[in-house]
Amino acid sequence: MVSQQRDQPEPTDEREEVPGKTMRLYLMRHGIAIDREDPDCPPDPDRYLTPKGIQRTRAAARGLRALRVKPAALLTSPYVRAVQTGEIVCEVLGLDPKQLRTTDTLKPEAKPARLAEELGRLGGEVICFGHAPHMDEFIAHALKATAPFTALKKSGVACLDIDALSPLRATLFWVLTSRILRRLGD
Repeated sequence: MVSQQRDQPEPTDEREEVPGKTMRLYLMRHGIAIDREDPDCPPDPDRYLTPKGIQRTRAAARGLRALRVKPAALLTSPYVRAVQTGEIVCEVLGLDPKQLRTTDTLKPEAKPARLAEELGRLGGEVICFGHAPHMDEFIAHALKATAPFTALKKSGVACLDIDALSPLRATLFWVLTSRILRRLGD
């Protein structure tokens, strides 16, 4: 018996438009940073990625590349570890790091509604680099949950389809840990 091979569609960079979808939003938590208890640890805004954090973030970014993530806009917390995470992702995805824009709406203490307002000025695919629990609080806010139910790991990513921005309405598409992203990128 001879098996017949079916023609498989070739992967394409074209994305299928979903009617009514305003944007695809990726929320990435920063990579592993210097421990707060380390005697050499700088003030929180200046904490930086460790060599292990850089390596794991780069590997997770390769997973994003395998998923064909192609953001048109890149936003980051001004904290050093989030900026470094964004720069690594830009490098791996072949994007100009000058596209990376810092915003206070991604600081750890920022209110989720402020980020939603900022996103209202954007469209298409957007990736944000930030912190826990802020990212999880934003996901809960976008999904109208009463409390956060996700716990993004370092270098982990959540993907949401934003259906409307005023009022904010979203669908959680997936949440991937750094480990899963690293495997996708291998």
